[in-house]
Amino acid sequence: MNETPHRFAVCIRNDDYEESLCLKKIYEILEDPRAEERNLVRVIDEEGEDYLYPRDWFLPIALPQRIERAILELA
Repeated sequence: MNETPHRFAVCIRNDDYEESLCLKKIYEILEDPRAEERNLVRVIDEEGEDYLYPRDWFLPIALPQRIERAILELA
């Protein structure tokens, strides 16, 4: 089975988007090469929509498999 790897990041900024992004919260980063070329990342925000935000608002993190599975099961 060829499963797409999941990427996660912690939100460290949310300028003018306090209702859409929570500081210190872990978000899954969705694959979007065109966005990444423009220094943006695509995440599913607090409104349940996938949206583009500046890449420097997030710090990438590697999660232990057990935590990653638990997060993905909640989605």
